[in-house]
Amino acid sequence: MTYYDDIAEGYEELHREEQLKKIEIIKQYFKPKKEEKLLDVGCGSGISTENWNCKTYGIDPSEKLVQIAKQKGIECEVAKAENIPCEDHSFDYIISITAIQNFDNIEKGLQEIKRVGKENFVLTFLKRSPKREKIEQAIDKIFTIRKTIEEEKDIIIIV
Repeated sequence: MTYYDDIAEGYEELHREEQLKKIEIIKQYFKPKKEEKLLDVGCGSGISTENWNCKTYGIDPSEKLVQIAKQKGIECEVAKAENIPCEDHSFDYIISITAIQNFDNIEKGLQEIKRVGKENFVLTFLKRSPKREKIEQAIDKIFTIRKTIEEEKDIIIIV
């Protein structure tokens, strides 16, 4: 049982508005085509996975949040970022919204994201996270950063 399993019932109420604001910013840079595939790493209840005009998939370590996402019709499964159960380069787009600070192993999680993605990634994390410097260093080491956006609560990195 994770913290997110414990709060699953109220997750949408707590995070929906905030997550949708970030997705609107991201959609200014990401325009997937209908036939392209997007993976949401740390998809939670699917707030950031829904409303894309392409094939979407999600992973999250919280069983209860994945159940909520599945009830919305989102194709997702219980998995951690450090061990994404997908083939190399299987996704045209990968997003990870406010999840990186929760990875057990930040660098391994980011390497897995890069492994299963092709070339379009958006990674966001809480700007007040005590792991901020470690996250920024790991992203800079593994990816080529195209743009950094400071949002109200998150740092949004487009790579």
